[in-house]
Amino acid sequence: MTTAESPATDCIDGPLLFARVLDGEGAGHPLEWAEAMNWQPQRTGEVLWVHLCRNAPGVEAYLEHLGISEPTRELLVSDRTRPRAFREGDTLVATLRGINFNPGAEPEDMLSMQLWCDGIRLLTLRRMPLQTPRHVLKMIDRREAGPSDCGALITELTEAMITRMSSAIIDMNDHLDGLEERDPEDNPEQAMAMISTIRRNCLGLKRHMGPMHEALEAISRYAPPWFEDHDRREIAESIDRLKRYLEDLDISKESAVVLMDELRGGAIARSEQATYMLTIVAGIFLPLGFITGLLGINVGGMPGVDSGDAFWMVVGLCGAILAAQLYLFWKWKWL
Repeated sequence: MTTAESPATDCIDGPLLFARVLDGEGAGHPLEWAEAMNWQPQRTGEVLWVHLCRNAPGVEAYLEHLGISEPTRELLVSDRTRPRAFREGDTLVATLRGINFNPGAEPEDMLSMQLWCDGIRLLTLRRMPLQTPRHVLKMIDRREAGPSDCGALITELTEAMITRMSSAIIDMNDHLDGLEERDPEDNPEQAMAMISTIRRNCLGLKRHMGPMHEALEAISRYAPPWFEDHDRREIAESIDRLKRYLEDLDISKESAVVLMDELRGGAIARSEQATYMLTIVAGIFLPLGFITGLLGINVGGMPGVDSGDAFWMVVGLCGAILAAQLYLFWKWKWL
């Protein structure tokens, strides 16, 4: 699994990816980096959302300009991306993780997004391209009932992040269903490899989604007062969905284990059947080989050397022994 993140390459305005001033009615207008750095609300209800490359030059200076404490600044720009959330005065700080849908990525490769919010400004920071913020940005730009305040924006981001997780889980379940319906004799090695990949993906997703569940619970429990009751209810719904996804992962993992055991059992049964048949064949030819070997020794006194019928007598004897063996194997239920 690839957990290291490569530097972003799409920061074209300093560290800024995009910035929007929400008007409190589900829409917003863009700002340039210089405007976002010195932004102040012009009317009641306005909030600023700034999405940044956390490893780009200028980020730490901007965080210091906002008066964010040094330990929190280090957390927001660090590569320690285990999901967590905590309250610091009237601000909310969190690290969340979402599935990496970039080309060539595996479902278990997850990307981090740090956020900091004081109820007026929301900063989100990432290193690799993350599709969730762009999804919410489209809602705002299209005026499609986008978030109206910081609490709604945070809940929308977490909801979109969790929703995208479901597609990876559904895809794994579809692969498992296909493996269960396929012929066990049809390329079992390939099926075993696919099941191993699914199990690794399940373990990787659960390793990150478990702490994500704890982080969302911390947001719901400890968020500042500007995080309103309806936002807490939305987060509670997201927590419930994430819990169901974790249960689905457990079921998928157990299904993969059962399916792998069945494939291994089938392979062992086929191997044992082949060994059994070889043993039967060896048991049949052992006495015949003994007789022919005994009669083939090159010593004097061998009976039938001067008789023209001796060969056919030996063939008849071997046939009789073979018939007797087959009868006994059938009676003993070996065949």
